[in-house]
Amino acid sequence: MIKLFVKFQTLASQDRGATAVEYALLVGLIAVAIIGAVTALGGQLNNLFTTVKNAITP
Repeated sequence: MIKLFVKFQTLASQDRGATAVEYALLVGLIAVAIIGAVTALGGQLNNLFTTVKNAITP
């Protein structure tokens, strides 16, 4: 029983799981920010690229 308790304390004190969760949350937040920016600016970027394409094409 004591060995099980010591093993549980050792697992609970490790930070690797918490760090992985924090990184996953950061990646998710960054992905949401990128999706929001592309959605908000998508039409304007499309118009800009079309204007540049038309200026280049003779």
